[in-house]
Parts: sequence; structure tokens; C-alpha cells
Amino acid sequence: MFRNVENRLGWSVSFILAILVLFPLAAVMIQVLLPGVFFGEWQLGNLSLLLDVFHRPLWQKSLENSVVLAVGTTALGTLLGGMLAMIRSTWQFPTAKLLDAAVWVLLICPSFILSQGWVMFSSQSGFAAQLLGWEWVPAAVFQPAGLIVIMALSKFPLAYLSVHAAMEWKVDMLSDAAKLCGASAFRVWRTVQAPLLLPAFLAGAALVFMDTIGDFGLPASISAVYRFPTLPYSIYTAIYTSPIRFDMAGVLSFYLVLLIAFAMLLQFYAMRRSRYDFLSARAVPSVPKSAGRFGLVLMLLNIAFLLVVIGIPIGGNVLMSLFETQSAGLSLDNLTLAHYSSLFDGRQELLVGLRRSLLISGSAAVIGLIVGMLVSYVLTFSSFRFKRWIEVFSLVTLAVPGVVLGIGYIFVWNQKWLEPLGLLLYGKPAILVLAAIAGAIPVITRIMVGAMAKVPRSLLDAAQLQGGSLFGRMRLILAPLVRGALLSAALAAFGSSVFDLAVNSILFPPNYMTLPVSINKAFEDLNFGYASAATVMGGGIVIGIILILELVFRRKGRNLSV
Repeated sequence: MFRNVENRLGWSVSFILAILVLFPLAAVMIQVLLPGVFFGEWQLGNLSLLLDVFHRPLWQKSLENSVVLAVGTTALGTLLGGMLAMIRSTWQFPTAKLLDAAVWVLLICPSFILSQGWVMFSSQSGFAAQLLGWEWVPAAVFQPAGLIVIMALSKFPLAYLSVHAAMEWKVDMLSDAAKLCGASAFRVWRTVQAPLLLPAFLAGAALVFMDTIGDFGLPASISAVYRFPTLPYSIYTAIYTSPIRFDMAGVLSFYLVLLIAFAMLLQFYAMRRSRYDFLSARAVPSVPKSAGRFGLVLMLLNIAFLLVVIGIPIGGNVLMSLFETQSAGLSLDNLTLAHYSSLFDGRQELLVGLRRSLLISGSAAVIGLIVGMLVSYVLTFSSFRFKRWIEVFSLVTLAVPGVVLGIGYIFVWNQKWLEPLGLLLYGKPAILVLAAIAGAIPVITRIMVGAMAKVPRSLLDAAQLQGGSLFGRMRLILAPLVRGALLSAALAAFGSSVFDLAVNSILFPPNYMTLPVSINKAFEDLNFGYASAATVMGGGIVIGIILILELVFRRKGRNLSV
């Protein structure tokens, strides 16, 4: 009986994930083969369109730009993140914790906001040229190599966290054996330590590649000053230009998914060729040692690095929000709060968009938390035979770009036969909530699986033998034990959903502007001061809400435990 209950839960979870993730992704692929099937036209698609990507100038350029940007960013970002993680795990130096904080800031902050800061710093009338006199910066940044550097400075945290986590434990006997054979310190690192970190580097590289090639924020932000079409941005323009090109969107989405699948298969192939299980009973926690006389050098280099990766994108937005005009430079006469006051003038479009984004993200966080907890329970405690497929489905939205998922939602939820059922969601705010839930589930699941893994199955079995129902066990036993993870997962899902530009740009209903769409629209209209003020105020409000909720619920949890 117990197994039957868990099997029913497994099938229910599978059905929910199929609706949220599998059906939209499959719809994009079907659109390539049967381009009119979702609009009542049963005809075989022109498969030659798949080859047109190598002949049509825009399609070809979008594919080339995406590949160049992703490969270059993967190489540079993985190298940078890996080296920083190794330095941070090996040596202790002043300001080291600031590097950890910067990594999380870059992970949480949306790419289009980071890109806006870089644009305001690097454009012809930007801070670099106006305040510092660096006339060479625009030409250096607005070219493929410059964009690769910008993306690497934004995406390296993915590789950093992967390698840093892998260096949590160390087995010194391997390095000691190499030293006894006469190997130098560098050779020990090259032949022993670095190869053992290969899985972490590969995982970090895969994450950087997938996040870069599906990134919509960079091309959306730089389009105001530099034309650099990529696959995600060209998919977006295919939907929001006249005439609408669903065939183009389907073909470009196909190649985008194909590139991501290739990256994942390459990683799996490399991982299966060798064994890397080197931890033994002699493994000890890795504790950074003092950098000694090099501590000051590392501190200065770290500060300089943080001024670039945090100071330019975040500081650029803050400065631009306070400058009356960008060209007047840094002076008291040029400082103003007019851009902030304009947020409250007229129609107050931004405040309306903020309220809508908070409502969508809050709903997605609550519903996603429920679904994510059910998914995590199946993955951790059930014997459901297809739970590995559930794990794959729950991670798909981490790999599939938001623009592709948005296109799939259009195909799935824009069907006439859904209207009598009240499920014709395209053009309604509900579709944004569904897409936000799909994007939140991977984040929630990863956090909850880690927390549930620490809960002994015997506690749930004991309650089960006493007649406790499945949901009773989850509510009365499991939830209190993972209360902290539930809060962290909900807040992480909430924060990541508010500024999801890709999905919001694809799916926002007519006259239903959300916060990220409002900010990006102002930026595209070259209204940099307004866009920056909206970014700072909106981001500040979201961070404030997260901090208040965390404070309230953490304190409530402590009171309940007492």
C-alpha cells in the first residue's frame, strides 16, 4: 500500500513536470517538423529550413555569434573561476570573504542589469570616456572579444562554485607521494591536483556554456549601442516583428537546444572515461593557509578585481541613476534625484510593473515550493521506478534558455480548444506564473534534495507504521526538519523570478508591463537615467523584501524550536 501511494505521487509529479517543462520543449521541436500544427494546419514542414541557418545572413550570424560567445566565455570564465577558487581554497588573505560575497551577487543579479552597467561604462559617452578619458574603451568592449570578457566576468561564479566545492576535502598523501619522487610544486599541481579537479572544471564549464549560450540579457542590453545578434535575441525578434516568424523561431530554438545537448553529452562522455573517486579515510577538510608575505599582494589584486566585476556593472547603474546627464561627469551640479522622482510621476508604469512582478514571483515561489517539495520527496525517499527521469525533467529549465521555454508556452497555451475549458492562457498573466514556476522548480529542487538527504528515512517509516498519511508525514515531520531549506528555496525562487527578462519579454500580455520589461524598454529607448533608477529602486525593494521575510521566518522558526 505504501508503495502504491508513492507511485501515485511519482506519476502526479511526472504529469506536473510534463505540463510545465516537457510539453513546451517538445512543442518547439514539433514546430520544426510540422510548422502549422499548433494553428490547425496539418502539413509537413520544409526541413530545408534547418539548412537555411547556414545561408540566411541573420540566422548564420546569430548562430556564429552564439557559438563564438559561448565557447570564448566558457574557456575564459572556467579558467578564471577555477583559478580564483583554487587560490581562495588554498590561501587565506584579507578581503577573501568579499570575493565569496561578490560571487553570490553576480549569480543573483540578472545578466541584463549587469550588461546595462557595462554599456553605461563603455559606450562612447560612457563613464570610461567621460570621467576617465579612456577613449579606447568603446572600441575594445563592443567587439566579440570584448563581449566575451564581459560575459566571462559575469559567468565565472558558476565555475568558481563548482571548483570551490570540489576542494572542500583534500588527501595530502597523493601530493606527498609525488613530492617524495622529486616533483616540484608546480608539477605536483599539474599532474596530481589539477587532474583530480577535472570533473569540477567540466561541470563548471558546462554550466558556463549553457548559461551563456542561452543568455538573453546581454544582446538585449547592448542592442541600443551595438548590433550583436545571438540565437536567443533573434528568436525574440522573430516573435515580436511583423510578420511573425514562427518557423524562424522554431529553427533557431532547435539549434539552441542542440548546442546545449551537445555540451551535456560531451561532459558525460568525458566523465565516464575515467574514475575520480579519490577520497578516503585520510581525507581532511581543506583549510586555507596564510598567504604570508603574499597576503598584501593578493588583497590588492582582489580589490582591483572586485572593482571591475562589481564596481563597473553595479556602480554604473547607481551613478547613472544620480547623474542628471551622463556627459556632464562627476560634479555636484550634475547630481540629482530627478530620475527617482520620475518613477512616481505620470502613470507610474514602473510601480505598476513592480507590483505585478512581485505578485507573479510570490505566486510562483509558493506554488513552486509545493511542487518542488513533492519532487524532492520522490527523488529522496520513494522507490518510484522513473524517478531518474523526474530528476532530468526538474533540471531541464536550468539548461533550456528562457526564450525557448517561452516559445514553447506560446505553442502549448495558444490553442483554440483550450478556450471552452478556460485554459487559453496565452495573453493572460497566468502564463507568466506558470513559466515562473517552471523556472523556480530546479532551484527549489536542488536546495530541498540536499536538505532532505540529511533526514533519516526511519523517522518517516515510524510515522508510516503509526498510520500517518503521506502528506501528514511531510507536514508534521519532514517540513519542520527542513524548515530552513524551505525558506531558502522559496526566497531564492522569488528573487530569481522577479527579474527574469527572457520569459517576461516573450510572454507578457498586451498592456501588462512587468518590472524587467519596463526597465529594458527604458534602456532600449536610451533613457539610461530612468532605467538605472528603476533598477536600483526595484532591486533594493526586492532585496529588502527578501531580508525582511528571512528575518521574520528565521526568528519564528527559532521561537517554535524553543
